[in-house]
Amino acid sequence: MKFLKSILKPVHIYAHCDIPCGIYDPIAAKIAAQTVLKMVVKMEALDLSGGVTKVEQPNGIARLIRVKEDHAEIVRNELDILWHDYFKPEHLEKYPDLHELFWNAAKLSSTCKQTVSSDSAKDLVDSVDKIATIFWETKGVSYSDPNAEVRFGS
Repeated sequence: MKFLKSILKPVHIYAHCDIPCGIYDPIAAKIAAQTVLKMVVKMEALDLSGGVTKVEQPNGIARLIRVKEDHAEIVRNELDILWHDYFKPEHLEKYPDLHELFWNAAKLSSTCKQTVSSDSAKDLVDSVDKIATIFWETKGVSYSDPNAEVRFGS
């Protein structure tokens, strides 16, 4: 076994299971979208008019970019899980614009990776909010009600 491991170099992978466990939640996409917005706002606020005067400046910018892009990818991955694993044809019948909402949110995730635009980042947050609202409606829960009881497995 050690010999196989040394040759094959196993890699850890992470994924949501294909067993219908009923544990889905758009909150990870929401937090990631808000993180994208926060990073973009920080980048837009940078004053680069004086040029680079310290080595920390490009390092800080690189870190902001990395976090923005990583979290834009998290949004896309989390929404993919909801779209492919949670939502069913009956949801699409009740919410006919659901496909377009997901498609636009995925496109916005890519836009946020490619650009530094607080407008695009705000649109991403809004798109995730719309999807989250529909998600919770399918469970009979009001997205805006912080005291709502969440029923897993339904």
